[in-house]
Amino acid sequence: MNVNTSEGLDYLKEQVRTHTRQDGSGHDWFHIERVERNALSLAKQTGADQRICHAAALLHDLPDPKLNTLGEEIWNKISNWLETSGFNDAEREKVISIIRQCHFEGEGSRHKPDSLEAAVVIDADRLDAIGAIGIARAFAYGGSRHRLIYDPEQPPRTNMTREEYRKANSHTINHFYEKLLLLKDRMHTAEGCRLAEERHRFMENFLKQFFKEWKGEE
Repeated sequence: MNVNTSEGLDYLKEQVRTHTRQDGSGHDWFHIERVERNALSLAKQTGADQRICHAAALLHDLPDPKLNTLGEEIWNKISNWLETSGFNDAEREKVISIIRQCHFEGEGSRHKPDSLEAAVVIDADRLDAIGAIGIARAFAYGGSRHRLIYDPEQPPRTNMTREEYRKANSHTINHFYEKLLLLKDRMHTAEGCRLAEERHRFMENFLKQFFKEWKGEE
C-alpha cells in the first residue's frame, strides 16, 4: 500500500480518526484536518516533501503526553501504520522524528527543527494553536481539565523548564502568556510567520476586551 494512493492515505486517516474520535479537549479529528491543510499549503510553498509532511501532520498529536494513554506503545503503532501505508524504513524514521519535535515544551525551550519538513509541520500545528481557533481550543482544553477561566491571584509563570511546563495546572488565561503569545516568534517558515502575525493580533485584542469586561471598564 502506498501513501500516495487514496487507499494508503485513507488508511492512515482512518487510524487517526478512530484514535481521536472521542476527544473533547481541542485535539480532535477536526484539529488534525486543519493541521493537515496548513502543512500541505506550507509544504507546497517551501518545496518540502509533501508526502512526509502529510503523514507527519496526520499523526503529530498521537504521542502527546497530554493525550497518549498507550505510553511508548504508541510509537510502535505509528511505525506499523506507516509501514502498512507504504513508507520505507528511512521515511518512517523521518516522519517519527518530525512528530517528536512537534510539541511545545515551555518558554525556556527553543528547539530548532532538523529538517524543512519538521519546520513545516511544527508551523502548521502552531498556527492552529493561535488566532480565533486557538482561543476556542484553549478554553476547550481548560474545560476538559476543569480549569478556571481566570484567577487574578495566579499570575503567569515565565521561563518554565520542560518538566515544569508539563506539570503546569493553571487557569486558561495564563495559557496565553505561558504559550500562545510566544508562538508568533517561534515560527520557522516565512509564510508561517506571516499568518501568525494576524492571528497573534487577534489574541491580543481578545485579551484586551476580556480584561476590560472582567474589570467592568466598558
